Amino acid sequence: MQKRLILMGAGAGVAIILAILGLNTARNAAGWQPITHTPAQREALLAPSWRILHPKTPGPHKAAILLSGCDGVHDNMDYWAQVLLDQDRTVMILDSHAPRKLDRAQAWRAICAGQVLPGSERAGDVAVAIAALQHMPGIDPRDTMLLGASHGGWTAMELMAGLSSPTPPPGLTEWPEKRAELAARIGPVVLLYPYCGLLSRGEEGRWPPGSAGLMILAENDSITDPEACRDMANKLVGKGVDLHMVTLPGINHGFDQSERSALSSLELNPEARAKATTLVTDFLQDFASRP
Repeated sequence: MQKRLILMGAGAGVAIILAILGLNTARNAAGWQPITHTPAQREALLAPSWRILHPKTPGPHKAAILLSGCDGVHDNMDYWAQVLLDQDRTVMILDSHAPRKLDRAQAWRAICAGQVLPGSERAGDVAVAIAALQHMPGIDPRDTMLLGASHGGWTAMELMAGLSSPTPPPGLTEWPEKRAELAARIGPVVLLYPYCGLLSRGEEGRWPPGSAGLMILAENDSITDPEACRDMANKLVGKGVDLHMVTLPGINHGFDQSERSALSSLELNPEARAKATTLVTDFLQDFASRP
């Protein structure tokens, strides 16, 4: 009898946890703000954990901000950093997880489930980082590139859409500077297998003029829905956004990353990563050649 009560109690506990997670998802969707920072406070939180990598050539260099997936910064961020260093860009790997103590498995899984740090809130990190870059030596802040993978792609889209509204990203008391100035410094945007589901508001606003996007989807994505992203991309294009979309056939989510949780079924696909690299470098060269 005692064992039966323990099992029933455990079942009730699971139900309560699931209910709490459901409520968290609902209030995240409604723009609930768990922690609010001024832009200066957010920069102070993030700056100790972001990594700045410079090309070996003389500067100043244009910049790129890299945004990891929901499981935090892994080897794919180092890979893309090298690709962009070769394109003569200074690279910031923006870690949103470690400053918030969300780099442990039980924490980043909550991010992946949409319970903590949704893309709309994380967009504030990117806005603060763009503002900070202009004050760093050796950096030309014009045409700053954004590259986001999965949750990072969701984040980038939230920022691009959010810049059309005077309301700052959830969790920020205000934009770190005038929206027009932030928007004018964003150039090429690369979205790798982004999340485009129910919580994403990436299509709600127009992107800043002068920006352009490349969305790379995985046909057999088992984590995010490529069809939802195709629908979102078509809506953005219908609003006049310069966004090119490519679907890699027969490929799964996270094809550019080898570091995994032991329970993950995803794998690095070197051929797909090489194809994506060619797409990204061609996109950047085309962007640079625009009048």
